[in-house]
Amino acid sequence: MVQVRVYPGREIHTQRYCESGKVRQKAGLEQVHPGRPGRPHLFEPGACRVPAVPVPAGRGMRHSGVVLSPFEVVEPRGAESPVLVEVPHAGVHMDPESLSWTIAPARSIGRDADLYVDALFQDAPAEGATLLFSRMSRLVIDLNRSEADCDGEAVEGGGRAPYPRGLIWRVTTDGEPILISRLPRREVERRLDRFYRPYHRSLSAILARKRERFGFAILLCAHSMPSQSRRGHAEGAIGRADIVPGTRGRTTAASAVIDVVDQHARACRFSVRHDDPYKGGFSTAHYGQPHRAVHAVQIEIARRLYMDEQSLAMDGQGFTAVRDFGRTLVARLTSAELLGQLRSTPLDAREI
Repeated sequence: MVQVRVYPGREIHTQRYCESGKVRQKAGLEQVHPGRPGRPHLFEPGACRVPAVPVPAGRGMRHSGVVLSPFEVVEPRGAESPVLVEVPHAGVHMDPESLSWTIAPARSIGRDADLYVDALFQDAPAEGATLLFSRMSRLVIDLNRSEADCDGEAVEGGGRAPYPRGLIWRVTTDGEPILISRLPRREVERRLDRFYRPYHRSLSAILARKRERFGFAILLCAHSMPSQSRRGHAEGAIGRADIVPGTRGRTTAASAVIDVVDQHARACRFSVRHDDPYKGGFSTAHYGQPHRAVHAVQIEIARRLYMDEQSLAMDGQGFTAVRDFGRTLVARLTSAELLGQLRSTPLDAREI
């Protein structure tokens, strides 16, 4: 007998399956999957179907009898727009092989995750955007770093100067060690092949599809940040703005796109500070190429706005407000006015 935990909405339901997969106990009929709004999970008596999500390239993970994907793509409901929202750090899952190398306290998995950010942007598909989010903890592998960003103290054969939070983290932002020892190269390659490369192949393919269809694409890299820096950050305990757009000195997106993010955050009465303390990570720098009609903006949201940073519990009222900000920001990025401005921007046809 296999017991499966299913998360169909706000409630948690338990399904029981015999070895043939037939349902012996059912609950939560026609409930909605949190990552797939509008798509019900149907459990009929006698149905030989275990609820599952799409698994890219056969790289799924088994957990309690269900095949899980390390990440999920939620396509737009209704008319598609040029916008892709990616959330690389909201996940807290660690696969068994990665756990065997990990000595970090359990609380660090939550404190170093961008908790709830995938849920903050769950309405993006309803506004025509594609939503891409990872389920994996960044302590497994950081999807917002380049493959070459390997610290020699974390990875055997790492080539850069010591840096505790590169592709493979070795120190949490609270200063706790993460790894039992340096990772052998084979373990790094396993994580790259299983988690990192499929994620970025999917991200690249979505952007290419949107650019081909619309002539340009907009990537919103969604993150959250501690409201004050922790001891693991060099700047000391400094309060941060509510919203930090990162564009590496306004180089990763057209001014019209950056200005929409800035103006909308201020209109929602949030304080804004560009590129401080985050200028935009790998995805923003790598994919943000306005001269090739791909515009990328990283957005960091202060966690005090929607959660208790000590208990990690969601603040319901704050969460609702920031979720509404996420939805309306995506709507602004798909507005006819902005898209008209981007279409009128001259580009070298060879670059499209």
